[in-house]
Amino acid sequence: MKIGVPTLGDRGMEEMVSAHFGRAPTFTVVDMSTNEVKVLPNSGEHFGGFKVAPEILSQEGIEVVLCSGLGPRAINMFEQFGIEVYVGLAPSGITVKDALRSFQAGLLHKAADKDACEMHRH
Repeated sequence: MKIGVPTLGDRGMEEMVSAHFGRAPTFTVVDMSTNEVKVLPNSGEHFGGFKVAPEILSQEGIEVVLCSGLGPRAINMFEQFGIEVYVGLAPSGITVKDALRSFQAGLLHKAADKDACEMHRH
C-alpha cells in the first residue's frame, strides 16, 4: 500500500507534516510493502502548476492519504480517484513517522464532508 502525506520538506520519514494540505511544499510517499520513501514536490496549482494535489498523488499510485485536514473539493476528488483519506493528525509538530504510527494504531478516521476545513467552504 502506498501512503501519501503532505509535508514541509524532503527529509522523508523525519519530515514534518504540513498543516495545510494543498499548499504543502512536498508530499512524502511511503510504500508500506517495500519501505521505499519518495518525496514529491508539490507541482500543483498553488505552486504554478496546472494540476491539483489529488491528481498528482493519484498518478503516483497513492492508495491512502494521511493529513490533519483538507477542503471539501479535495475530499471529493480523492473519492473520485478511489483514494482513501484519513484525517485527525495534529496540525503541527508531527513527523511522517508519527503520522504512520497514528494511522496504524487506528487513531485517524476516514474523511467525510463534515471534516472539511471551514475556510474552504464556498
